[in-house]
Formats: sequence, C-alpha cells, structure tokens
Amino acid sequence: MATKSRNITMTPFKNVTRAGNNMVICYSPTMITTSGIWQGVNPLEFALPLFILQTVVIVLTTRLLVLFLKPFRQPRVIAEIVSGIILGPSVMGRAQKWGENVFPQRSLLTLETVAHLGLLYFLFLVGVEMDVVIIRRSGKKALVIAAAGMALPFCIGTATSFVFRHHIAKNVHQASFLLFLGVALSVTAFPVLARILAEIKLLNSELGRLAMSSAIVNDMCAWILLALSIAVSETHASVLSSLWVLLAGVVFVLLCFYAVRPAMWWLTRRIPEGEGVSDFHVCLILTGVMLSGIATDAIGIHAIFGAFVYGLVIPNGPLGVALIEKLEDFVTGLLLPLFFAISGLRTDVGKIQDSITVGLLILVFVLASVGKIMGTILIAAFYTMPFREGLALGFLMNTRGLVEMIILNIGRDKEVLDDESFAVLVIVSTLMTALVTPVVTAVHHPVRRLLGYKRRNLQRSKPDAELRMLVCVHTTRNVPSIISLLDLSNPTKRSPIFVYALHLVELTGRASNMLVVHNTAVKHHRRPSSKSSAAGSHAQNDHIFAAFESYEQHAGGVSIQTLTTVSPYSTMHEDVCLLAEDKHVTLIVLPFHKQQTVDGGMEAINPAIRTLNENILSSSPCSVGVLVDRGLSASASRLTATHHVALLFFGGPDDREALAFAWRMVENPVVSLTVVRFLPPDEQAAARDSRVITIVTDGSHERQLDDEYVNEFRVKNVGNDSVTYVEKVVGNSEETVTAIRNMESIHDLYIVGRGQGEAGGAMTAGLTEWTECPELGPIGDLLASSDFAMMVSVLVVQQYMRDPVAGAGGGEGGVVGGGPDMSSGEQVQQYLNNANQRLSVVAGTHKGPPAAFNVGWNGR
Repeated sequence: MATKSRNITMTPFKNVTRAGNNMVICYSPTMITTSGIWQGVNPLEFALPLFILQTVVIVLTTRLLVLFLKPFRQPRVIAEIVSGIILGPSVMGRAQKWGENVFPQRSLLTLETVAHLGLLYFLFLVGVEMDVVIIRRSGKKALVIAAAGMALPFCIGTATSFVFRHHIAKNVHQASFLLFLGVALSVTAFPVLARILAEIKLLNSELGRLAMSSAIVNDMCAWILLALSIAVSETHASVLSSLWVLLAGVVFVLLCFYAVRPAMWWLTRRIPEGEGVSDFHVCLILTGVMLSGIATDAIGIHAIFGAFVYGLVIPNGPLGVALIEKLEDFVTGLLLPLFFAISGLRTDVGKIQDSITVGLLILVFVLASVGKIMGTILIAAFYTMPFREGLALGFLMNTRGLVEMIILNIGRDKEVLDDESFAVLVIVSTLMTALVTPVVTAVHHPVRRLLGYKRRNLQRSKPDAELRMLVCVHTTRNVPSIISLLDLSNPTKRSPIFVYALHLVELTGRASNMLVVHNTAVKHHRRPSSKSSAAGSHAQNDHIFAAFESYEQHAGGVSIQTLTTVSPYSTMHEDVCLLAEDKHVTLIVLPFHKQQTVDGGMEAINPAIRTLNENILSSSPCSVGVLVDRGLSASASRLTATHHVALLFFGGPDDREALAFAWRMVENPVVSLTVVRFLPPDEQAAARDSRVITIVTDGSHERQLDDEYVNEFRVKNVGNDSVTYVEKVVGNSEETVTAIRNMESIHDLYIVGRGQGEAGGAMTAGLTEWTECPELGPIGDLLASSDFAMMVSVLVVQQYMRDPVAGAGGGEGGVVGGGPDMSSGEQVQQYLNNANQRLSVVAGTHKGPPAAFNVGWNGR
C-alpha cells in the first residue's frame, strides 16, 4: 500500500482498479505543474505540461495534413479526423513509448474536457452566424430536398439495422442504437459542405445555393433529432422521464427565443453609435453560453445543444460580429482540432475484428447513402433538373463532418455504440466525405450558356440595348464612386442598365461564414446595424446593400441585384468571372487597390486586391474597367452641375472600348464630354495627302478601325454642344505627358484605354518602363500616380480579348465596323506571296489599290 500511495503522488492520474472496461482514476491536486527538470522530475508526468505538448502535437499534425491534402481539395475536417487516427492507438499509439508518454490514458480526461469546452463555443459560433431568416426564406425546392435527404436515409438505415440488429447491436441498447444510427446516416454537415462548394467554385452556382439551403434545413432537423436521441438513450429512463426531457427541452428553446432574444435586442440597441461592444457585454454573453450548456445538460440533453440554441438568438449586427472576431480564430484554430483528435484517439482499428459486423455496418451506411442520392435525384427530376446535377447534389448532401462526429461521440459516451461500431462508422464517414469533391468534380459539368452570349464588350452592344454591368465592392468606401459612375452612364428606360452589385468578402478559414454567401435580390428587413469598430462583413453588407437599393429607388432605368461572395483572394477572380459568364455581363467594374489620403496621395489598401484585379483582367469573359476614385463621389453630389468627362484616345481596341463607354455618357444632359485624340506627326501628314496608300499590316489595320469608329462617333454627334473633339499631335512620350498636363483642370473623370495598341506605341513607349501599376496601362498609371498635378478620378477600360495571345489591347474589335473578312495576318501573307509587288509605301497617282492585295487608304 505504501508503494501504491507513493506512485499516486508521482503522477497526477493513476489507475487504481479496473472493473470490466471501466477504470477508476485517482486525481492528485499537487501534480498539475512541475517544479522543473532540475529537480529530477519528468515534466510529462504532470498534467499541464503534458496537455500543452498534446495540444502542440495535435495542431502541428493537423496543419501538416491540411497542407498535404490541399492539392486533393479535401476539406480541413478530413485532415483533423485523420490526424487523430494517426496519433491514436491505430497508428502511432502502437508504439509503447508514444502511448505511455504523449497520450497516456490518465491524460485523456483533461484533453476531453478542454475539447468539449471548445466544441461548446464552436457550436455557439455556428448558431451566431446562422441566420434563422435564411431557413425561413429557403424555397420549397430546398425544403423538399432536405426532407427527402433526411427521411429516406433515416428510414433505410434504421430498417436495415433493425433487420441485422442482433449481429450489429450485440451489447448495446437496440432502440437507441437504431435512432442514433439513423440520425448519423441522414445528417448533412453544412460547414463542411460550404468549404467544399467554395473550393470547387460551385458556391455561387444554382447547384451550390440549392445545396446550401437544403443543408441548413437538414442540419437544424438533425439537432432536433439528436436531442430526441439523447433523451431516449438513457438506459435507466422510463418513457415518462424521456417525455419530461423533451418537454423541458422545448421550454428551454421557447425561453431562449422569447426571453433571451428580446434581451439581446435591448442590449444591442444600447450600444452607443460609433462605439464597439464593451468587454462587459462580451463576458456576460460568453458566461451565458456556459449557463445554457449547464441547463441543457441538467435537463438530460447534451450541453452543446444549449450552446447552439443560445447562439441562434444572438442578433445579427455588431454584437454578433464582435463575438465572432473575438472567439473564432482561437476556437476553430486551437480548441476544435482537439475534439477531432479525441475522435481519432477513440478510433482503434485493432478493435475491428468481427468481419460480419463490419460488413453489415458498411452495408447499412452504403444503403443509406444510396437512398439519399436516389431521393435527391428523384426530387431533382421532379423539378426538371438535369440528371448530372441531381447526382452531384445527392453526393453533396452526403457530406459528413462535425455534426456526425458529435453524434458518434455522444453515442459512444452514452454506450449506445461500442468501440467496434464507433471505429467503423468514423472511418466510413471520413471516406464518404473524402469522395464528395472528386465525384462532384467528375460528374458535374456546368453548361456554359455562352453560345448566345455575343455582347461581351460595349463596342459590339447596341446603344439602346440593356447594359449588364457587374460592379465589385470591397468596403462601403467603394460604393459612392460606383454609384456616381452608374449615374454618369445615363441609365434611362430607353437604354436601361442592369447592375449586379457584388460584395467581395475574403474567406479567412471560417466554415460557417459561408452562410452569408450570395444573398441575391433580398430586401433586407434586418434592423440597420450601428457603426462600430467591430462591424465586419455582416454590417458592411447591410450598409452596401442599403445604398444600392436606395439608388435603385431614386434613379430611373436602373435595376440592381445585390450579391455577396466569400472566397480567398487567391481564387476570388474565378468567382467573379464565372458570375459574369452566368449573367451575360458586358462590363465588370473593379475598384482600384489604392485609395486617396487626406493629403491627396494614394495609399494601398490591401496588396491582395491588386492581384485580384490583375487576375480578373487576364481571365475576364467580357470587358473590364478599373475605377480609381479621387473625388468622383464628391463631384456627383452636385446634381444640377455639369460633369466634365475627358476621353484620351490613342488608338487600339481598348481605346475604342473606352470611347464606346464615353459615347453612352453623351446622352446624359448633365455630362460634357471632351474627346482628345493623340496622333503621331507622320500619320497627321499622311492624313492630308490623299495620294498616299498604305499596305494593310496589323498596325495600319488597327488605325483603319480607329478612324472608322472615331468618324462614326463624330458624325453621330454633329451639332451636339456637349461634345468637344480635339486632335493633338505628339511625337514621343514627353510630348504626350506635356499635352495631358496642359489640359484644363475642370474634369471630374478621365476615361482611358488600358493598352494603346500599335498606333499609340511610339507616343507612350517611354512611359512603360516607369509604370508603377501595369494593370492600369501607361496612361492610366500616369493619371493615377500621386505626383500627377490634377486629382481626377480615372476609369481604365480593357476590351474583351477573344485571343489572349494577341497581347494587351488586342481584342475582337476587328470584327466591328465592317472590317475585311480576312484577318490582317492573312492579308499580309497574301501580299507577300505576290512576287511582283514591293512591301513599301507607294506614292503616285493611283486611282485605287492593285487588285492583287488589300490596301487601306489612309485618309478621312
């Protein structure tokens, strides 16, 4: 006995006796922290150092697996579960030294306690970010799919398990086993689903929105069924006591929604305007999370259910945003991996010995999954969805993850699942979730509706046709300049503008934040959130959408649809381009990555925004405009004043596209447009000599198109006093800069093309090597630079390029304006094949070009 007592004082936890599978652990309060290695003690025999080491090992292993599985586009939950299995008795736990020193049995109590505390606050955050209104707004299709996705696998799973119950549930409560298994088989993990949809770029698609809406409803139903399962799983509970558990749970939910939620609204209204949420209020709410957990645990329902319901009653706005910003990184990055590691540590592959039980469990799981897929396909066919989309949706609804792990762990704690059944279900669920991404990617091929999508640039669009624009907004500061640009674009009933206002929100690793994605055309009826320092994407959404909706109501000829996309900046350009394709957009407007400071300079907001703009410019399916705001919103407030717009035309497809946009502004009665065309000296001299003929090369062909389009613009605007046309002859970049600096400083907006093509190359060649922002082009970069004397807003336009190899400024403008059938390269090749002609400029008294080759007459 003396030896045994001495051993107990040497370790914080010690196995005293064993009764069957149950161990009795003695706790020593003096063995929490070590006195130091210099005292001759092992730090791993003490609770705190051992817990810290375990946390570090779990987090590092999880992060390494996340990096390893990233090329396979697997969600982070797979890495977290697999890391637990690797660290547990299935792999590394087989090494005796590892199991005894790093993850000994005596330390799991502390690890599980902290893991469940992290799980408690994570479910609270999920409830905070989940908008109950979204569930109420879910369409009938989403509700039917969610119902079919739960009912069929639940019935198939429980019915099959009931047939084989004597082989599967040997030593457990059979009724509770069937109920827990049915819930685990029918659930869809919407946080994991949101991550998968974001990574495979389906979040903003019709399929992604439908899957997310159905998963939210499915998840809510799963929590209700989980509460019912826990109530029934009590082996010593009678039917009456189970009924009392359910009634008490209903009372708790009603109390949260009808007592706690009004109190939270009252608390939100007391937050002073312009101030953040106080620490006292945050601490009070976080204490309420634990009180809710205690209440539901005392009722007989798991504590996480109370935390989840408590999170649902937190109002959207600065209060919810403050809680998310203070908790999310710590909870999801540090505490939540501990829970998945516990699930892996509990999963012992060595316990899987009965091949019949394993085979039957896999059969039940497969049948339930097939039932969910088939049910989803049938519902999709009823709503006339393609078979491939229905199949992809069925696999998406089979996404497993956090909720299923919670159900399986609770089932094991309640002794509803034995170790063998638990291990099999964890492994099969992980494999099923890992299959979702590759299967959906292989099955779902979105139909590109681009065959009839011809108006990809402004030059090819009809003047009286509806203009579809996609305007991107990062913060509320971008909104006034975007609205001012829309107002200058002359939206009328005769030439309407349909605007897709897209709020770009960076995805920072939070899974549940995907719930706010793509709220299309929703007239928000939330209470406007106050301006606080904690206001994040939710609060900015309210302000941005309210501003666009207010403009739509007061302006004629404008229809605005507000959307939000949440994605990493590295892949956000794919979301923008796919949305532009899907909506048949003609022009994408992007805010510049710099903003004006008080002293008139330009400072960068976020370097990632610059990369995003460059990616969109290189992969856009339509024309793109980059807006540099330097007071455009302030000038737009003068409703009765004349707005002076200047177009700098050097030549090339981008400049023609810029002229097409400026041409639309001419119809606005409050816009005064000045078109300044820059010409080299040789072209100006040749223009006056009607005897000069020019071989049609790439450069001369572009100049011909420039002449035709500019002449067409001048003819259509003869007698229009609001249009001024000026020609300036410049020989090099120095003369170009001087001519621009000498222009009158009365303009509110400069419109320029990104590339100046062959014609403008000599006039801007010297500016290219000094360009700080190549995405603006040489002229746009000059106008947007901090040392430029005139503080004027700039819109840099790039025309849609059919062939990206053509280089900047090369586009499909060659098919506009009645150009020749052959490309310019074919014309040159045809000319070179004629050995009797010389490749030169021919001067003489020709009445016309030789019949053997095409010649462009350089004259107006």
